[in-house]
Amino acid sequence: RPHPPGGLAMAQQPTIPRAGTFFVESEQQRANLERLQRREQQLAEVYSKNKALCFSGGAYQKTHPVKSARGRKDADVTLATPCVLGVADGVSQIEDFGIDASLLPKELLKHCETLGMEQLRPDAKDGAYRGPIPLVREAYERTSPTLGSTTLVLAVLDNSTRIHGKLHPMMAVISIGDCELLVLRRLHGHSSSLTPVFQTEMQRIDGHLQTPLQLARVDGRIDANFHDGITIEVIEKGSGLYMISAYEGDIVVMGSDGVFDNLFTDEVADIVNNVLRPGTTYPIEESMLAYAARRIVEACHAKTVAGPTGIMPDAPIGRGGKVDDTACVVAEIVELGECTNGNWVQAGMPREYDEDEHGVMDFLRCGAVCNATDNGELDANGDGTSRRRSRRSKQRQPKEEEEEESSSEEEENDRGMCCVA
Repeated sequence: RPHPPGGLAMAQQPTIPRAGTFFVESEQQRANLERLQRREQQLAEVYSKNKALCFSGGAYQKTHPVKSARGRKDADVTLATPCVLGVADGVSQIEDFGIDASLLPKELLKHCETLGMEQLRPDAKDGAYRGPIPLVREAYERTSPTLGSTTLVLAVLDNSTRIHGKLHPMMAVISIGDCELLVLRRLHGHSSSLTPVFQTEMQRIDGHLQTPLQLARVDGRIDANFHDGITIEVIEKGSGLYMISAYEGDIVVMGSDGVFDNLFTDEVADIVNNVLRPGTTYPIEESMLAYAARRIVEACHAKTVAGPTGIMPDAPIGRGGKVDDTACVVAEIVELGECTNGNWVQAGMPREYDEDEHGVMDFLRCGAVCNATDNGELDANGDGTSRRRSRRSKQRQPKEEEEEESSSEEEENDRGMCCVA
């Protein structure tokens, strides 16, 4: 969303309190599927090399301290593997009925990961991958009988597409609800800044902030008319589906509504450009991508803090933004290297991996699906200062900050928690 012009009079208006996400009943969702459905394709036939590609990414998430103080559990979940990226945002209101709001999104993304690896790995059988809609449908069916409700954005990198006989990797994106995906690209060479070239749309019932389209499974206490066929209909008829040409060096930013309700598109691009500066060594280290995700989350939370003059920062949903769980994935599209015994290796990034009993690689140190989070307090732009950060003044983390983060990661691992780095 573009940044709207704002004046002092608008800035001094009182902040409107905003509630969390509400569960949307079956019939209300079904009545809106045709209007919310999107089927879009974006092709660009520019070939530098005909090569297979994969994702290399990092994630970060944090519950807003205000929401944490209310006793709400973080129900956001992220996924970052070579062939599938995802963000799922569990509906917190489900907790009022004694249901863990994080269980369904966790199981859903875990099954998306498994299916993606089975269907998209280089040695997969022809026809194994039938598109993102069948993948998400099967992943949902595998979550039975887990109860819950969640929004979802999922990106799948497909190396099987050919245009005019040439390999043309495509990224298929499916969205259900108000999580979003943004693609940034260096349009004028490696030394140019990253520019937004594509963004998905939010799907909200009648445009209300608290009622996004949802992927759910609930019992009669919540919705007497619900059955799994409702959600299958949501996936097949109401989802947003986008096909985008994928190019080496593209940066993919995915986030829950806590990201894109609080930050304008240009702000997200500015943050990523401040971390991944023009001329950054390729391929980008996953720790740098995770740091970019962290900076985005910090900036989202800073939108809910008044500046030195008492004026709340501007946000897409209004001044003061929204207090919410906030999850973000930042990934780079990189060349896929050699495939040995069915295992993937990113070109230029040799490293050792462990296999599970199915021979499927684990591409993150602690598992691909996790709540990548930091329980420590964050101090990023907390004074409500300018939304655009100077590229001269913001450098990579100083050595002492990196050491502090390393110590924090060790403490999290000691507690058995999952931390993406």
